[in-house]
Amino acid sequence: MQVPLQVELTERFLEVRLVQTNLLVCVIEVLSPTNKRIGEGRTAYEAKRQKILASATHLVEIDLLRSGPPLPLGDPSRKTYSILVSRSGDRPNAELYEFDLPDPIPGFPVPLQADDSEPVIQLQRLLDDLYTRARFDLAIDYSQPLQPALPEPEAAWVRAVLKR
Repeated sequence: MQVPLQVELTERFLEVRLVQTNLLVCVIEVLSPTNKRIGEGRTAYEAKRQKILASATHLVEIDLLRSGPPLPLGDPSRKTYSILVSRSGDRPNAELYEFDLPDPIPGFPVPLQADDSEPVIQLQRLLDDLYTRARFDLAIDYSQPLQPALPEPEAAWVRAVLKR
């Protein structure tokens, strides 16, 4: 017999703070399955998200997951993946960068202090470089079916890319 043990999950995120005062300027969240799956994790993340949105802190939320219902937005998302950039001074308005699997991930700004220029993050370039340098092409078994399964147009696109 085995007794169930509590599994401790660590959710990672990035905080941009002012060096002089430690003031929180921006939170960058890459959504995890726990953040999107209905249950305790999602409830906790939604509370954290609401706390950030009610503050003077900017939020960048990156959703690269196909599973789980999308987090609430004013308008329903039309594409599978998204990056939300919510500047504290512009709320409730925000920028939403949406894309599907065949599309490159769009560059997005990271809001900082009012007088600072916003760096544009080229996540696609970073992921491509990481994939190449880490040799993931040797570590990932692309013959395994994806979970959840892709819709046929995207599955055909993946097959075509793998043949290259």
